[in-house]
Amino acid sequence: MSGPLTGLKVIELAGIGPAPMAAMMLSDMGAEVIRVDRLTASGLGIPMPKKFNFLGRGRKSIALDLKNPEGIETLLDLIDKADIVIEGFRPGVMERLGMGPDVCLARNPKLVFGRVTGWGQEGPLSKSAGHDLNYIALSGALHAIGRSNDEPPTPPLNLVGDFGGGTMFIVVGILAALHEVKNSGKGQVVDAGMVDGALSLMTSIYGMHAGGNQSDERASNILDSGAHFYNVYETRDGKYVSIGSIETKFYAMLLDKLGLDPDSLPPQMERESWPAMKEKFKEIFLTKTRDEWCELMENTDICFAPVLSLAEAPDYAHNKERGSFVDVEGVMHPAPAPRFSATPSSIKSATPATGIHTDEVLADWGISADKLAALKTSGAIKA
Repeated sequence: MSGPLTGLKVIELAGIGPAPMAAMMLSDMGAEVIRVDRLTASGLGIPMPKKFNFLGRGRKSIALDLKNPEGIETLLDLIDKADIVIEGFRPGVMERLGMGPDVCLARNPKLVFGRVTGWGQEGPLSKSAGHDLNYIALSGALHAIGRSNDEPPTPPLNLVGDFGGGTMFIVVGILAALHEVKNSGKGQVVDAGMVDGALSLMTSIYGMHAGGNQSDERASNILDSGAHFYNVYETRDGKYVSIGSIETKFYAMLLDKLGLDPDSLPPQMERESWPAMKEKFKEIFLTKTRDEWCELMENTDICFAPVLSLAEAPDYAHNKERGSFVDVEGVMHPAPAPRFSATPSSIKSATPATGIHTDEVLADWGISADKLAALKTSGAIKA
């Protein structure tokens, strides 16, 4: 066991998206995470074998019937001993189960109660279903992503809402609340709404918009493929490279490697010339393969990188040297991040089978053998 959060106890209510990834990160950083699963398959998310559900790695699974009063009381007994609870239910669900933050904090005043939802705990949409795409639609982020106003915006996987606006903000909030527990001895609720988080991620873009440097027209701005010097280009072998030469000195290096005379070109920031310059760059990048451009531009200050596929990324030299992927039971996982010099993070295990640790965890957390037997008899737990 290692990591800066070693010694912390976390209860995770099984869900999808941002809450599981938050629990994964806390586990990677050393916390003991207990995932509370349903007795039967929930139908949540995209079905896949456990070994490929990477977000479930590194914790133990117990199976409780949360419709059974004995199951609820058992979970509350565990929460009494926990430092953190993470749940991603719709607002009001935990309260209806009798495990809302008021109940839990009354029993465990130092508890950090983390809640991650799409719309937040209040507001007209708070109790409606939704997914990442819907949440980032309200933030302005979705509208801004795409290569043309003539086409619909491009869904950016579920990175901006679920994992950027959800996971990262609930983790930061939980760690901040733990610091407050250290100072005052008082726990609190952390409300991470993905709309709020996505809006926060857009802070600099909103600043650019307010200052007249970011148009609502897609593909007309520096960072959205509007500029020729911040873009992706196809190479002769049908692969792609990325260019990010925003700064003047980096742009000068780029022009040099492309064999272009800067005195014969329009100014870099002359937006009217960007479409023509993109076409010029497009023609040039098609003259070499991706590997040939790598040989010419890698390890320079051009701000260049090849565009790697999911299959290629684990074998890329920089990623291999950094140990950016880790073998977990024969499957390559992205390594824990960030990295710590004194208390390194680690992946404890692959995703466990549902309920496989029920007996072990309940015994370790103080549930007697007689109580365990009674819980099995009542159907409140599944071993």
